[in-house]
Amino acid sequence: MPMNDDRYERSIDELEVHACKWWPAEVKAEARSISILYTLLDSQDKFIALLKLANKDNPSGLFELINASGFSWTKFLKHLIVLVDFGSEPLQRINKDFTSYFPDRKLKYNVGSGEKEYTFSVLPIRGTLNNDRMQISTIDDLHRPCRDINLCKDVIMILLYGAASTDPQIKSIFTKCTISDYLGKDEELETFVRQNYIRVSRIIAGKDATDLGNAAQHYVVTYLSDHLGPNYNVRMNGTVPGVTQNNGSTLTNFDVVVDRVDDNSRHKKYVAIEVTFQETTNSTIERKGGQAVERFNAIASTRNYIAYIIDGAGNFARRAAVRVLCENSHCTVAYTHEEFQLLIEFIKEKIG
Repeated sequence: MPMNDDRYERSIDELEVHACKWWPAEVKAEARSISILYTLLDSQDKFIALLKLANKDNPSGLFELINASGFSWTKFLKHLIVLVDFGSEPLQRINKDFTSYFPDRKLKYNVGSGEKEYTFSVLPIRGTLNNDRMQISTIDDLHRPCRDINLCKDVIMILLYGAASTDPQIKSIFTKCTISDYLGKDEELETFVRQNYIRVSRIIAGKDATDLGNAAQHYVVTYLSDHLGPNYNVRMNGTVPGVTQNNGSTLTNFDVVVDRVDDNSRHKKYVAIEVTFQETTNSTIERKGGQAVERFNAIASTRNYIAYIIDGAGNFARRAAVRVLCENSHCTVAYTHEEFQLLIEFIKEKIG
């Protein structure tokens, strides 16, 4: 079959050359992270109850509460990490240069009743302080007995009291770690936690925690947002003005829609993106194939663009449906970072 001169518009054979066929590790990780967020939401009330009982002047009392309650140490730690949005990457940087930040291995802090000290038991550790080392990578991790309670205590102290440090440098690094400000103020504490968990709820809204397909879509949104930059809107389950269904009564939803933030012109341009990745065969690709011609015509009639991300051994086993998608797409790519970069080039070329 001759190669298409347009590097964005590919035949199924051209596309398959670039396909990875099997779920990438990053999508599996995305699905696991979404699953963990569900677990945290389910245990949020008990987490808040423990914080309400805590005395901010006596951290050891909180540790006793966690022990007595039967609440998992690792689950409590994961709650804190998500709540203050201070994850394993910045924690690893702290671990790597620990002695420069804490030369005497003490966290000195003041929560309004004079300076106090906490002496670290384990930190810094040898090797990498990542999610696996902290035992917070998977749901199973959060339910297993904690391998290193002292490590959990050290990290919990940093996340609870980092912003209360009497060292200006430490205080500036952990500026988001302000939970200790709310201990003893039950109403303010609950408001703080629940408002921050709205962010978590939005991340998993509308997703099945075990659905790799949803995780694949979510990963695409994250990747495009990070690599296109702040001048682009990247929306999941978005719509394109003028592209409708049901005899014009409703706007058509696309997996992802991209437009420019600074484009306020009358004929603003959009790129709609459909994502399909199936390791095994199912009807999803057939459904998308059945919609492809109508969607392409609707998008083209509004002078906008539609792209498809197609991959997975199951999809390529249904070649007729994939062929229809390829023939009704302005840009067709596989599910790899190299292919995502081609999609980004297409987006920038077409909408600026």
